[in-house]
Amino acid sequence: MPTTGSPDNLQRVKDASGLLTSATLRRMESELEWYRGLSAQERSWVGLLAQSAITAFTQWFAAPDRPPHGANEIFAGAPPELARSISLQHTLQLVRIGVEVVEQYSDQLAIPGTERDLREAVLRYSREVAFSAAEVYARAAEVRGAWDARLEALVVDALLRGESEGGDRSLRSRLSALGWNGRGAVLVMVGPAVVPLDEVRTADLRRVARRAAGDALVGIHGDRLVVVLGGREGDGEGLVSAATGLLSRFGDGPVVIGPVVDGVDDAGRSAQAALAGLAAAPAWPQAPRPVLADDLLPERVLTGDASARRTLVAQAYRPLEEAGGSVLETLSAYLGTGRSLEAAARTLYVHPNTVRYRLRKVSEITGWDPLDARESFVLQVALALGQVEGPRRGR
Repeated sequence: MPTTGSPDNLQRVKDASGLLTSATLRRMESELEWYRGLSAQERSWVGLLAQSAITAFTQWFAAPDRPPHGANEIFAGAPPELARSISLQHTLQLVRIGVEVVEQYSDQLAIPGTERDLREAVLRYSREVAFSAAEVYARAAEVRGAWDARLEALVVDALLRGESEGGDRSLRSRLSALGWNGRGAVLVMVGPAVVPLDEVRTADLRRVARRAAGDALVGIHGDRLVVVLGGREGDGEGLVSAATGLLSRFGDGPVVIGPVVDGVDDAGRSAQAALAGLAAAPAWPQAPRPVLADDLLPERVLTGDASARRTLVAQAYRPLEEAGGSVLETLSAYLGTGRSLEAAARTLYVHPNTVRYRLRKVSEITGWDPLDARESFVLQVALALGQVEGPRRGR
């Protein structure tokens, strides 16, 4: 009796390859919603994949005693884009339908008496196809993961250099390739990296960061860990909270959160502030962890950060200068007399309650409280900077 690998059976399977391919695609059309949603080009790729599978099966079927190495050939000619169009689960569904179609037509294909042998051969080969599919997708994921990691490092480096300013299209394209939403607030967080920060830990941090915020990038720069978080518009507080939740992923030492900015185009400003804060953080040993870059403005001024200097003058000195009513003079007297209400009152020839009232006005105008030790230091640095710059031009 002829065997399943006999020339007659083999020829029958070859002759029916078109029939099997068409039947498989019809079943997919009727049963698989994801297939119906593919573009015409993607459908043609899937059709070629199905046809390639049947061709590879017939080649193996000619000598079923040897290992079915031809299974890998099914995916060899598939374009790389196919792995992005259909998932491994989808591919396994295709294999399942293909097996069911061959079983359906086995009575017509096989020589009488060999139907069971043909079905067993198809099942054996389909198992190899499934393993091949898993291997192909795993390899594609590994390559894509390595490429994404390199691309992510380039994007983070560009943000640190301020290349996002001005809406660089190439940078936006890279962000899009990494799955960045592109909308909403952004902040940058920097601090010491855990040693050693290997690929496994980095990948885990990346997953945690992306669960914490709408968008996230992770970069390693020497011994520094850089995390870029993005969220919805007006979600600044949520981003700061998400950044704080990642604190345990950093190594020992200061961790600085840059200011929340309106979008990725301004991410460089947040990054520069965070880096400047990290450099200045040792000057404030009692700083919280993490600490906001804007809470390190005086220390950043000491390191030569021009942005911090401008911010302090603009947010503290100029509003007091414009307020009038001896508010600036009272603050100067209070700070210059060792933060004593009574001494400041004697210097100004006013009652201590008047000094206290004017200092409350300082807090209302600037947001920094002169009666708080830390915040009075911030105001003192701002006052010194403003006095060095002198009155605003045009006044």
